[in-house]
Amino acid sequence: MARLAGVAAFSLVLVLLGAGVPRSAAAAAAKTQVFLSKLPKALVVGNTVTVTWSLNTSEPAGADAAFKSVKVKLCYAPASRTDRGWRKASDDLHKDKACQFKVTVQPYAAGAGRFDYVVARDIPTASYFVRAYAVDASGTEVAYGQSSPDAAFDVAGITGIHASLKVAAGVFSTFSIAALAFFFVVEKRKKDK
Repeated sequence: MARLAGVAAFSLVLVLLGAGVPRSAAAAAAKTQVFLSKLPKALVVGNTVTVTWSLNTSEPAGADAAFKSVKVKLCYAPASRTDRGWRKASDDLHKDKACQFKVTVQPYAAGAGRFDYVVARDIPTASYFVRAYAVDASGTEVAYGQSSPDAAFDVAGITGIHASLKVAAGVFSTFSIAALAFFFVVEKRKKDK
């Protein structure tokens, strides 16, 4: 998207929430055997991405006067777009396939905004970054900001395909080929009589 003069850009900060406890030097040196089954499940870890946005400080005051809402999207990182035409990035936003997943649309408030996004179960396995668009009253994107594609985060998608489903598909595929061959032979014998 070409930047227009006088249009504000966003600075977007992406924070992944999780739980991590750094190990002390003494604990690391002890090399104690720890079993997952013996640990209490005392932490709650979610698949939440916190997205914050604010007016870029390099923009003049009032540059955001036309902003009516902020549209946030999840975008494929460059590594996840390689050799995948269906994820191709384009400067024309109507043709851009890199940012396919809507995260939220929030009314724009001067100052800053924040949204906690729980990664949906239907998001495919890939690396992602977040892009926010400032939208005017007519629904046209007038500015944007994004987290760094170099600081992308990975999502491990849930396919929902179990081994039993794969086995059933293999059995029925084999049966259909065998049935086709059987009926082909039967029809050929009827024709030869």
